[in-house]
Amino acid sequence: MCADVNNVYCVGRNYRLHAEELGNKVPSEPLIFLKPSHAAVPLDKAIIHLPQDAGLIHYEGELVLRIARDYVPGMSVDELVDVMALGLDFTLRDVHNDLQKKGLPWTPAKGFKNAAPLTPYIAFPEKEELEATDFTVLKNGVEVQRGNVKDMIFSLQKIVEFIAARYGLGKDDVIFTGTPAGVGPVVSGDSFELFWGDKLLGTCLVG
Repeated sequence: MCADVNNVYCVGRNYRLHAEELGNKVPSEPLIFLKPSHAAVPLDKAIIHLPQDAGLIHYEGELVLRIARDYVPGMSVDELVDVMALGLDFTLRDVHNDLQKKGLPWTPAKGFKNAAPLTPYIAFPEKEELEATDFTVLKNGVEVQRGNVKDMIFSLQKIVEFIAARYGLGKDDVIFTGTPAGVGPVVSGDSFELFWGDKLLGTCLVG
């Protein structure tokens, strides 16, 4: 478990192409779900053990914000966020599809142990650098995902305001801000490398 992680908020379908690749409607407001804090584990040359008997598992690479102080209405993202990371939102896809068909909560598909590994944090950049830098996910040495905040349906500011107004937002909460297109299956033995620009932030091996 990652130290100093409180609530783990996640934004679903925040990239249009990702929503479309899974056949989902693009939401009209941020789609928020939660993962237990126990799902957050270090993604730093780690071996990540995932369920072996729950059907298809997908990786979803994401930019992750850490909240530095309790939210006060009117605060900007720059005032709230001190550092960021990259993360993997592991998803039990067969379970998730079944839950969606039945209209049930996503927790069994999204909230299992080790489902939210996080790279070490880096300083949260200025807006210009943030928008000029892509994050990428390499699986077994091959790029499979590339994302940029400019391609998000809902901005980081919109996300923090939405979460704060409805659920509360405080120190040491983290926010997985959504995954770009390119999600795919995970099997034991797969390796992942997560890059911010040309800087490698973290690696893991699926056990």
